[in-house]
Amino acid sequence: MENEIKQVEFMETTESEKGASMLEYALLAALIAVVCIAAITLLGQNASKTFSSVGAAMDT
Repeated sequence: MENEIKQVEFMETTESEKGASMLEYALLAALIAVVCIAAITLLGQNASKTFSSVGAAMDT
């Protein structure tokens, strides 16, 4: 009987840890997405300005 109780307790611990790791992965993915969006926004504006100035220089 004790073994069965220990087994159930172990299974509950494993399931709760699985949920925590899924939450951690979700938070990490969200953080990566925010960083990527910020980088694309900042670099996109700078790249657009650079290409515009290069294009203007080539026209003259």
